[in-house]
Amino acid sequence: MKGDNKATILDLEEVSKLDNLLVFAKSIVDGYFSGRHKAINYGCSAQFKDYKAYQPGDDITNIDWSLYGRTKKLYTKHYDNETDMVVYLIVDMSAPMGYGDKSSKCLLASRIAAALSYLMINQGDKVSLVLFDTKINSFTAPGGTRKHLYSLVDQLETSRPSLKTDLCAALEQCQGLFKKRGRLVILSDFWGQDSKLFDTLSLFLHQKYEILLMQIIDDDELKLPEYDNICFVDMESGEEIQIEPGEIRKQYQKNMQSFLDNLSSQSESRKIKYSLINTKNPYIEAIESYLGFRKES
Repeated sequence: MKGDNKATILDLEEVSKLDNLLVFAKSIVDGYFSGRHKAINYGCSAQFKDYKAYQPGDDITNIDWSLYGRTKKLYTKHYDNETDMVVYLIVDMSAPMGYGDKSSKCLLASRIAAALSYLMINQGDKVSLVLFDTKINSFTAPGGTRKHLYSLVDQLETSRPSLKTDLCAALEQCQGLFKKRGRLVILSDFWGQDSKLFDTLSLFLHQKYEILLMQIIDDDELKLPEYDNICFVDMESGEEIQIEPGEIRKQYQKNMQSFLDNLSSQSESRKIKYSLINTKNPYIEAIESYLGFRKES
C-alpha cells in the first residue's frame, strides 16, 4: 500500500460503517499506520528483554512454551515496548453526548475509546475504562491482555447516553478507584464545565498524573446550521426554544470560540494536553492527539 494520506483517510471513513466495534478499532488503527509505512507495533521497540515467572492474569500468549518444555515451569516473555503504564480512559455518557447530525457524539466517543484501547494495549500499556454521566456507571480495572480488550469493547458497545453530566463528581469518585498513577484521557464535550473542573483535575496533577482532554464537538455546535427556524431542545431538561439562527449566529460563534479558547488556555496553563476533536474527521485527530501526548509524556 502506498503511503498516500488522502487514500488512507477515505479508507478510514469507509471503515466507520462497520458494526463490530473491535473490528472497527483494529481497522482504524492498522489502517492509520499502514498508510504511513510504520510497523504493526506502532513505532515501539519489540526487542526481547527478560523472562518473568507466570502469574495468574498474565497474557498467556506471552508464555514461552519451549522454555516450559525444558523447565516444566511457566515463564512469560517481556519486551522493551512494555511500559507498564496505566491509561485511564474516562468517557462521557451523559445526555448531551447523544447529540449528533450523522453520528452521535456518544457513538464517536465509544469508537475513539475502542481504537485508543486497541492502540494502547498494542503499545504495551494497561488500559482502564470509566463510563460516567452524573456519576461513574461502569469501571473496568486496568489490564493489557487481549481478553481485557474484548471486555472494554463490550462495555463500549452496550453503553448509551443518559441523564445529566457531572464530570467533577465522577473524577472525585475516580480518586478512590485508581490505585496506580498513570495517564488520564477524558473524552467529553465538556459542556457546562467551569473552573471547578480544573480544581478537580489539579488533584490528579498533584499526584503526577498526565492528563489529555479530548473535546468532542459536532460541527453544527461549532457553527450553527443554516436553517430559517430551529427548535432547540435542552438534552438534559427537555426545555424548548424556537429561534432564527441567523439572528444569533454571530454572537453564538463568538461565545463558542470563547468557550473553546478558555478550555484550551486553562489546560495549557496547567500543563494539561487539550485537543478539539471535530466530528468531521474524529478518528485520525484522536489517534494523532494521543500519540503526541504519549510522546511528550
